Amino acid sequence: MTQHQPPPDSPPPDPDTLPVVDDDRAVAPKRAGLMRSSLVVGAMTMLSRVMGLVRDVVIAALLGAGSGADAFFVAFKVPNFLRRLFAEGAFNQAFVPVLSEYATRRTRQEVRELLDAVAGSLAAVLALLTALAVFAAPWLVWLFAPGFGRDPAKLALTAEMLRLTFPYLLLISLTAFAGSVLNTWNRFAVPAFTPVLLNLSLIGAALVLTPLFAEPAMGLAWGVLIAGAAQLAFQVPFLARLRLLPRPWPHFAHPGVRRILKLMAPALFGVSVSQINLLLDTVLASLLAAGSVSWLYYSDRLVELPLGVFGIAIGTVILPALSKRHAEQSREHFAAMLDWAVRAVLLLGLPAALALALLAEPLLITLFHYGAMTEHDIAMAAMSLRAYALGLVAFMLIKVLAPGFFARQDTRTPVKVGIVAMVANMVFNLILIWPLAHAGLALATALSAFLNAGLLGWLLYRQGVLTWQPGWGRYAVQLLGGCTVMGLGLVWLSPGWQAWLGWDVWARVQWLALLVVAGAGVYFAWLAALGVRLRHFRLQG
Repeated sequence: MTQHQPPPDSPPPDPDTLPVVDDDRAVAPKRAGLMRSSLVVGAMTMLSRVMGLVRDVVIAALLGAGSGADAFFVAFKVPNFLRRLFAEGAFNQAFVPVLSEYATRRTRQEVRELLDAVAGSLAAVLALLTALAVFAAPWLVWLFAPGFGRDPAKLALTAEMLRLTFPYLLLISLTAFAGSVLNTWNRFAVPAFTPVLLNLSLIGAALVLTPLFAEPAMGLAWGVLIAGAAQLAFQVPFLARLRLLPRPWPHFAHPGVRRILKLMAPALFGVSVSQINLLLDTVLASLLAAGSVSWLYYSDRLVELPLGVFGIAIGTVILPALSKRHAEQSREHFAAMLDWAVRAVLLLGLPAALALALLAEPLLITLFHYGAMTEHDIAMAAMSLRAYALGLVAFMLIKVLAPGFFARQDTRTPVKVGIVAMVANMVFNLILIWPLAHAGLALATALSAFLNAGLLGWLLYRQGVLTWQPGWGRYAVQLLGGCTVMGLGLVWLSPGWQAWLGWDVWARVQWLALLVVAGAGVYFAWLAALGVRLRHFRLQG
């Protein structure tokens, strides 16, 4: 095939910054080490999660677990839930495989036309949805938190805040679009860092804006809106540097857009079932005792830390890598990536789940037992934290197993699994809410997550996509032994949680840091003694 040559005076293309070269053929992004990329995303996500905990400490001290806190958390949860469902869920899982295929097989012009059409179509749909949501805010609040209908003032306050927070969905969805493009070109650090801006905005709003309002939570609602604009503006220059900044124009008839929409419809259930389950928890918790929504929120925030740092980071990295291997029809490498992802999740997820369960009260006291947060709130939140911790490994496995379907542009299978898991979650909710109240809702979510992950793994294995590599028996013994030793060490070292209530903040932080370092040290020392090495987890993307 004869290639078109650039003019003699034109500069040579830089493969690290250009998605294509001047021969009119798309050049797939360079391969990157999966472990290295996961560590980059994990480090940025850790920073984001730590800032998120700081944010929650500030909010807990300011609002506690009262009516204002419940109203803000629902007003924030609605667009945040839709963000995870659409932007980071269905859209990302449908868009990245199609974009990877275009980058691997299509021309530069076709890639740019796809980006223009997707950006314009996404913005048009979300602008219309946002306008409708702002108009129908009171009905949305009643839908997502029907228990608030018993308190007209609380319902009105939540609706007023929702009108400020819902436009965040439009802004953050466009941010997710930009992040998907950057991830496809192996620029993982920028999208992973972007959520830090949300936390900084909310911390700033809590300190600066809340004193300006009769209801302090209104200042936080303004902080959410500011955060959406800041996150989108942050990513635009990096797209421009890659020469991938789109010129948005709605084009729903574009073949790529139609394929993405076709893949998105079932993906709404398949990838985001855990978020739907958490939403059901909020709906039912609004019918329970005051504070139940907040207890679930604070415990969920702690589970989100290891889930984001480990599970979501690995899932973020392997989706574009799996999509490229599928486009190249590299079946063996595809299967090896999935096996690697499952091993990596278990390596980090098992000890994290055990630590959350054993240190539930110390963690909650150290982070949240200030200001309006009471000892009763700590005890209640610890119950739901232990229930969520039980399902942490399942939450992580869903994040790395679902891409095994989406990378192959199969969104129908996960939706079937998602429907089964959602129905199971509803049944578990009805069974467990009566004896365990809000903790029963968290436990139901954990059980349905295990069902979801188990079905995904079994179907991948049955399809021959997930094939277990040698050494799993020995690896299981190594992990279980490490968790046992770590758990015994934490129980022996940690004082009773009532003692933590009498300590000042620095004593709490020092003791918690000691327990975290000691637990991690014992765990990884055990693994090293039994022959587990970092090089065993190196795999090229």
